Amino acid sequence: MKSLVLFLMLAATAIFNPVQAQKISYIEEMQSLGAVSGQGLACEASKYDTFELLARAIMISKAKSDAEQAKGMEAYNEYKANAFISKVKDGFYDCRGIADAFDKQAIFKATLYGNGTIKMPDGTVITPRHAYDATQVYKKDPKARERYIKLYTEQTRKIHSDPAYQRALRERQMQDGL
Repeated sequence: MKSLVLFLMLAATAIFNPVQAQKISYIEEMQSLGAVSGQGLACEASKYDTFELLARAIMISKAKSDAEQAKGMEAYNEYKANAFISKVKDGFYDCRGIADAFDKQAIFKATLYGNGTIKMPDGTVITPRHAYDATQVYKKDPKARERYIKLYTEQTRKIHSDPAYQRALRERQMQDGL
């Protein structure tokens, strides 16, 4: 698990390296950012809200079209949810280390300007295809983590109470000799 976290952090760091950034697609970049975001939310990283603001600004500013942005948002949210669920399933293993690594990422050296322009830590400037109010990209939600946990718990309860799931579970247990 720790290697997965390190991989995700390195993937997000690669976004800020112009040589590496040329090697990954926009969607892959959004997937990486989403996965890192999910880990940060699950582990209650102190810079989570700043990360969300910057990641969403990158999502908007780097998209070449509204359609690409929509696909990027879908990829970001899917990977964020999957990373969050993964941390719930592993009992929030090593969250202290993950939160520390999260808070030390290069993304926090980026500068976001009011019109959506971003100056990356390497000096690269990303100008959005349309200027937008960067303050509207993300609103802090102090209950986001609790809502994610509640949603996961409800979905798990719903699946486990499904008669088809119960039948499949019993069949599998019989096959395994339990």
